[in-house]
Amino acid sequence: MEQKGTPLSLGTDNIWHLLLLYAIPSVIAMTASSLYNIIDSIFIGQGVGALAISGLAITFPLMNLSAAFGSLVGVGASTLISLRLGQKDYSSANSILGNVFVLNTIFGLIYTVIVLLFLDPILFFFGASNDTIPYAREYMIVISLGNVITHLYFGLNAMLRATGNPKKSMYTTICSVIINIILAPVFIYGFGWGIRGAALATIIAQTSMLIWQIKIFSNKGSFIHLQKGIFKLKRRIVSDSLSIGMAPFMMNAAACVIIVLINKGLVKYGSDLHVGAYGIINRMAFLFGMIVMGLNQGMQPIAGYNFGAKQIGRVNKVLKYTIVMATGVMTVGFLISELFPHVVASIFTKDQTLIDLAVPGLRIVFMSFPIIGFQMVTSNLFQSIGMAKQAIFMSLSRQVIFLLPCLLILPQFLGVKGVWYSLPVADLLSSVIAAYMLAAQYRKSVIKG
Repeated sequence: MEQKGTPLSLGTDNIWHLLLLYAIPSVIAMTASSLYNIIDSIFIGQGVGALAISGLAITFPLMNLSAAFGSLVGVGASTLISLRLGQKDYSSANSILGNVFVLNTIFGLIYTVIVLLFLDPILFFFGASNDTIPYAREYMIVISLGNVITHLYFGLNAMLRATGNPKKSMYTTICSVIINIILAPVFIYGFGWGIRGAALATIIAQTSMLIWQIKIFSNKGSFIHLQKGIFKLKRRIVSDSLSIGMAPFMMNAAACVIIVLINKGLVKYGSDLHVGAYGIINRMAFLFGMIVMGLNQGMQPIAGYNFGAKQIGRVNKVLKYTIVMATGVMTVGFLISELFPHVVASIFTKDQTLIDLAVPGLRIVFMSFPIIGFQMVTSNLFQSIGMAKQAIFMSLSRQVIFLLPCLLILPQFLGVKGVWYSLPVADLLSSVIAAYMLAAQYRKSVIKG
């Protein structure tokens, strides 16, 4: 008999129970992942200074670009492997695992070389000043040198979730967070390494867990495992993985451009400390966004497997449940940021000027959060069932079609507030588009069951 949580049970077990089984570990893992980014920011803000938070915020576009290449491989391949498991094509699924390993290594190396060769010009282009670039440079040198490890770590974690091991994926992330939280204050305060210590703690934590992931996938008794013959790149696997992964890649790449515009707008109409304020807001938004991403990761293998198995009614159910949960999560974020913005900002810094700049930004940026969950889940659905074009369009609608024009126009009339207001306006408009596209698919009976 097939045990609960194994790939085949995705097509038979109760949908609600499956979503909880897969989503809870993913949510815990994603929350933990975002928490160590937040904790790093807190250690840096409290232990290094307000300008260090601004320097860290300058690196966000590069971090998004790295995540873009990671998701191009990891998300696309995890979706593809779920579809192949639904079709019981285990040979192809194993080849996908091997191709993920090779592709992440190639993309990681290319990224590292380019970033290190042109680091200072990139950081100045992203909005760094003479006051903030020392912090940004120190952080990114370490992060870039460990980029291959980061790509492999996140790629194999995606494989763990997609192959019926959500708890192991969760444990991997939690252990990485614990190691990072232990090492970061030791490196920052004890050794006096400052912002560089925070980056080093992150890479060491990911390296430790990557070793464990490789050990897990070396188990020959598993459905999917590392073996000879799976590391040769196959054109079909590479093409399909990159096609499906193009949606999150474009979303993260667009986010890179958007963050650059935000940083430049804040420096132009405000100051370096306004960039630090955005660093605080971004970390809070990232926390709740990552929780919804955890829900999406829980939904992805269920939706992908059942779509591959042509059980469309089950796809429909998991979509509804995930939308309700995501909306609840984002509403909590909205209430915290609207009611307690001073408390949130003061966690990151003692600098009163920075706190005063972050408070209005928090209230404005989070005002549209209750509707964002719906848009994120709907976009993920199209990605999960292999509808790459729809997923790419939905991912880009917020960033490029709406947010980009807002960032170019509104600050000219509203100054810094125009930068802040651009975000909720784009959220509202992109959610309308998501509702229209989902309704259109129901009318076509593509996901109706």
